[in-house]
Amino acid sequence: MSENTKCSSDASCGTCGSATGCEAAAKAKHTEQKLVSRLSKIKYRVAVMSGKGGVGKSTVAVNLAVALARSGKSVGLLDADVHGPNVPKMLGIDHMVPSMGINGMSPVVASDNLKVISMAFLIEDPDTPVVWRGPMKHSLFQQFLSDVEWGTLDYLIVDLPPGTGDEPLSIAQLLGQPLWAIIVTTPQDVALLDSRKSVVFARTVDMKILGIVENMSGLICPHCGGSIDLFKTGGGARSATELAAPFLGAIPIDPQIVTNGDAGVTIDTADPDGTSAEAFRKLANQVELATSRVLDN
Repeated sequence: MSENTKCSSDASCGTCGSATGCEAAAKAKHTEQKLVSRLSKIKYRVAVMSGKGGVGKSTVAVNLAVALARSGKSVGLLDADVHGPNVPKMLGIDHMVPSMGINGMSPVVASDNLKVISMAFLIEDPDTPVVWRGPMKHSLFQQFLSDVEWGTLDYLIVDLPPGTGDEPLSIAQLLGQPLWAIIVTTPQDVALLDSRKSVVFARTVDMKILGIVENMSGLICPHCGGSIDLFKTGGGARSATELAAPFLGAIPIDPQIVTNGDAGVTIDTADPDGTSAEAFRKLANQVELATSRVLDN
């Protein structure tokens, strides 16, 4: 490609007329231009993280995205868990596939104001494991961000796999700044130890800490409606205080979240007046307030 040839940042490499003649360096520049163009249309980028698995991070990411979309925000949800992509299943859209257009891949529309992309859409057999090393996952995330036609978004929510390895590093590198982090934990001390590592990791890679969410904070009794401290409570708030990070709220243990998640129905749809749906709406409101304050300043 000559220096006078300009790549169209809105066209995918597969449809660009100069793509076949690009050299490696020019292709890299072309991809970077597309990435910058896509990200320029996203107001807030939020990574949902956890220090360990099993804390309900994907549940929080999905229901937060749904709550933001229901409030009228335009939301994209990127499932960055390559090896265990569960977001489409939880939204009841695992039977769908993205379409290809002149400007790249179109994400799957889960509901009004909510678009989703996931590795799950690209795997023909859900039982087939994805056996990839870090560089391949980095390339996938780059494609999900630069080749997917997200359009104009208020929020891009990224559901990261647990831990502080390849995936969070790649997302931090690709999304750049400002990138917000929500850390999900449960009240037990062993979970809190790992969540604290996530806070330190986020600060190390220059993410802004949006706050800590305590998931599975008390079991709602299906008979009396009372709360049972099955895994303790208050640990997330204590960690937030000790780490000088905001505490965004607590989400109770609710059997309906599990049942409906397996059925592909979010709690806001299944039980919009329930305690759990209200907790996610409050979380979405906290996220909106925190991000808008920064924009106003």
